[in-house]
Amino acid sequence: MSYKKYSGSAGGWGALKATTQHLFKSENVAKNISNLLRTNQDHGFDCPGCAWGEKGVPGRFRFCENGAKAVNWEATSRRVGREFFAQYSVDWLNKQTDYFLEYQGRLNEPMSYNPDTDHYEPICWEDAYEMVASYLNLLEDPNQAEFYTSGRASNEAAFVYQLFVRRFGTNNFPDCSNMCHEATSYALGKSIGIGKGTVTIDDFEHADAIFLFGQNPGTNHPRMLETLSDAYRRGAKVVAFNNLKERGLERFTNPQHSLEMISNSSTPTTSHYFMPKLGGDMAVVRGIVKVLLGYHQAAVQRGESVFDLAFIEQHTEGLSAYLEQVEATSWSAITQQSGLTQDEIIQAADIYLHAEKRIVTWAMGITQHKHSVAIIEELVNLQLLFGQIGKPGAGLCPVRGHSNVQGDRTVGINDHPPQALLNNIEKVFGFRPPQAHGHNVHHALQAMARGDSKVFIGLGGNLVAAAPDTARVAEAMRQCELTVHIATKLNRSHVNPGKASLILPCLGRTDIDMQASGEQRVTVEDSFSMVHASSGRVDMSEESIRSEVAIVVGIAKATLGEHNPVDWQSLADNYDRIRDLIEQTIPGFDNFNQRLDIPGGFYLGNSARELNWKTASGKAMIAANELPEHILSFDPQRMTDKPVFMLQTMRSHDQYNTTVYGYDDRYRGIRGERQVIFLNPKDIELLGLKPEERVDVETIWTDDVQRKIYNFKVVPYQIPQGNVAAYFPEANALIPLDSKGDWSDTPTSKMVAVMLVPTQSEPLLVNDRHS
Repeated sequence: MSYKKYSGSAGGWGALKATTQHLFKSENVAKNISNLLRTNQDHGFDCPGCAWGEKGVPGRFRFCENGAKAVNWEATSRRVGREFFAQYSVDWLNKQTDYFLEYQGRLNEPMSYNPDTDHYEPICWEDAYEMVASYLNLLEDPNQAEFYTSGRASNEAAFVYQLFVRRFGTNNFPDCSNMCHEATSYALGKSIGIGKGTVTIDDFEHADAIFLFGQNPGTNHPRMLETLSDAYRRGAKVVAFNNLKERGLERFTNPQHSLEMISNSSTPTTSHYFMPKLGGDMAVVRGIVKVLLGYHQAAVQRGESVFDLAFIEQHTEGLSAYLEQVEATSWSAITQQSGLTQDEIIQAADIYLHAEKRIVTWAMGITQHKHSVAIIEELVNLQLLFGQIGKPGAGLCPVRGHSNVQGDRTVGINDHPPQALLNNIEKVFGFRPPQAHGHNVHHALQAMARGDSKVFIGLGGNLVAAAPDTARVAEAMRQCELTVHIATKLNRSHVNPGKASLILPCLGRTDIDMQASGEQRVTVEDSFSMVHASSGRVDMSEESIRSEVAIVVGIAKATLGEHNPVDWQSLADNYDRIRDLIEQTIPGFDNFNQRLDIPGGFYLGNSARELNWKTASGKAMIAANELPEHILSFDPQRMTDKPVFMLQTMRSHDQYNTTVYGYDDRYRGIRGERQVIFLNPKDIELLGLKPEERVDVETIWTDDVQRKIYNFKVVPYQIPQGNVAAYFPEANALIPLDSKGDWSDTPTSKMVAVMLVPTQSEPLLVNDRHS
C-alpha cells in the first residue's frame, strides 16, 4: 500500500482519468461510451448507482465518476458460467476477495449448488423454478421463508415480488433499507407522517442555508457536489458536520465547466466545516436549538419572536416538553458529547438564524447509531421551530443510497406494511394478505441462525457482505435448507450457500429487457420522490439471462399456480400491466403508464410538504428526547484497561455499497489496499505506533464472542481523537448483530467500541485480484 495525501479537488481531471480507466477495465469500451451517454437521460436508463435526482439540463451528460464505474462494472464483456464453476469449488471461491468475485464478470446461466462436489452446476430455468416452489410449499409455515430485496430492484419487480410473497402468506421482507435509512423512515413517519424527504431538487436553488449531517457526497452521491457548489456560488451558506475531513465536502471541479477544467480550478462545496465526534450530532443540534432558544427568549422580551410561532401553533404539538428538555440539557453535556466547543455551536446557530430558507440533509453517518431515531427527530424539531417544511427552498432531505431503495418501499417492500396498503391489496386482488408484521433484516438473520427460517430468497443484493457480524451471518445462510440469489454478478453471499442453493442470473439496469410484447421499460424513484422510466441498451439476448420480473413471475407460477391471484405470465409479457396494478393499489401513481414519457419523470407528491400531517394527532410531532447518557448502550471503558476507540465503517471511493471496483481511495490518499484503519495522529502516538504499522482490531461488546480483524495498516487522518474508521465490508465482522438502533433495528455501523493492538504476525497475502 502507498499513502499520499490527495491535494486535488473532488471531480475534475482525477474523475475523468478514473472513468477512463474503468472504461478499459470493462473490456467493452465502445459500447460503454454509448451507455454512459444514455445514463439518466430521457429514453435512456437510470444510473444503477445512487438515488440523487437530476435537474435535467438538456445537452449535458448526467453521470458522475462512480456512476460511470457502476455502468462499466455491469456492462462488462466478461462472463461467469458453467466452465468457471466447474473449475473453482465454492470453498476456494469463498477464500477469495470480494473484488475478485465480482471482477470475474456477468453471471450468464442459472446454477445449482451440488454439496457433494462443492461446485455449482447448470440447471435449466424451469427446473430452477420448480425447485424453489417445492421447498416453499413444503414449509410448515410461510413465515419460515425470508424474501430479501436490494434497492436496485425496479418498481415493477418489487411490486410483483411483494404481491407473490403476500399471496404466499408472509410479510417477511428483510430489505437493504433496514441497514441504512430505516431510522429515517421511522423517525419521519412518527414526526411528520411520511417516511420521505420533503424537498425537491429545485429547492436547493432557493435555499439560503444547507446543513449537511453525516454524509460524504464526493464518494457516495457525487452528483450532489454540483448542487452544493452551485449553491455556494450564488451565496448560500453550506454547513457540513462530519467527523472526517472529506475532499468532496471541501471543493469540487465540475467536469462540465470548461473554464474550471482548463484552469484546474475549483469551487468550494461548503462554507463552514465542523467535525463532531462520532454519535455527537444530536448534541450538536441540541446545542444549536439551545442557542436559538436563548435568542428567542430575548426577542420575546422585546415583543418579537425568533421561532415561527404561527406555524408552531397551527401545525405542531409537543413544543413545551421539548423546550424543557433543551433548557435542562447542560452545555457541558452538549460539548462533551458533540466534541465541538460552545463557540463553534454558536457560530452554526447564527448561520441558521440569519438564513430565511434552510434545508437539512443527512445520510448514514446519522442513521447507523443506537440513537439514530432520536437524532433525526432532533433535526426535524429544528426545522419545525422555524416553519421550514412546506415552503420553497426549505425542508428535510435524507439522501438515500441505492437507486431505487425508496421506490421499493413505496410499492410495498415493507415488513411493517401500513394497513391502507393491505386493504388495497385485498380490494384489488381479492385475497386477504397477512396482517402480522414480518421480519426485517435483524429478525430474519436471527431466525435463520436459530434454524427457524429455512428458505432465503434474495432479489439482488449481497446480504452476507452487507450485514453485520459477518461470520454469524455467513453461518446463518449456510444453515438454510435453500438459498436463492437473483443477481447479475458473483458475490460473497453466493459462496456461502445453504444446503441447496440457486444462482439465477438477471438483467441489469443497462440491459435491453425484451418480453413477449416487445422491449420493456422499468421505473425507479429517486430521493426526491421523482419517478423515472429506465430502458437498457445492452443486448443480452444470447445469454441465458432473464429479467427480475420474469424470474419472480416464474417462481410465483411454480409456487402458487398460473392464475393465483393474477395471470402471472401476462405481467411478465407486458410491464404496462404491472403499472396498471400499481396504479390501482399505490397512491400517487394515477395515469402511471401515461406519465412515463414526461421529461425528467413525475413527482409522487409529499403529504408533509403540503402541510398534511398523517400522524395520529394530525399535527407534526416535536419529540422530546434526552441526550443519551452513553452513545453506546454501555460504558466500554469499564470492560478493559486499554484505550477504547469508536469505530465507523465507510466506503472507499473505489466501491459502491458492497461492490468493490478497485483498491484505491483517491480522495483519502490510499493506493492499492483496503485493510487500512484511519486514526488521529495523536492517537497513533498514544498507542506507541508509527504510520503504516499494522494493528489487529477487536470489538468490545457485552457477550463472550470474539470479533476481530487482523493486519490493518494504520493511516493518519483528520478525524477526532478517539474515533477511527475502516472500510466495509472488511470491518463488518466487528459489528455485533445485536448492536442495533432503537426502534429501527439498523446495525450500529457508525459506532462500534474497539481496541487496537499491534499485529504480531506478518501480513496475510492478498489473493491475486485479476486471475
